[in-house]
Amino acid sequence: MTAPARFQKQERIVSQKLIEELFGGGQSHSLAAFPLRVVYMQQERQDRQEPVKVLVSVSKKRFHHAVDRNRVKRQIREAYRLQKQILTERIEPGQTIDMAFIWLSDQHFPTAEVSSRVRHLLERIAKRIEHRDE
Repeated sequence: MTAPARFQKQERIVSQKLIEELFGGGQSHSLAAFPLRVVYMQQERQDRQEPVKVLVSVSKKRFHHAVDRNRVKRQIREAYRLQKQILTERIEPGQTIDMAFIWLSDQHFPTAEVSSRVRHLLERIAKRIEHRDE
């Protein structure tokens, strides 16, 4: 039996510099699977232990109450935690991926549907990474 997947603090994007780099444009890409959009950037970095770093964003404009924003963020984080191996298994040593999940809807979705959309986005990113490496 394998160890349970974890989503630890060092896997989260907290650096303002890294966030600006991710959304600043040059080398970042974007994919959507409603109600989610993911912005990601692949780089070569030797100085980092974690190959993938993630940011989850749910706008106050979409959900006015913090309890609703927190529920959606929890759904996204849990879906990512359970399926992150789709991406982490395909990353070459020395490569890193920074990505941000952004919630686009002003409605709640069932956890299974959120999980399905996260899986779809991770698979699309993994395919793009494999084609870029060839």
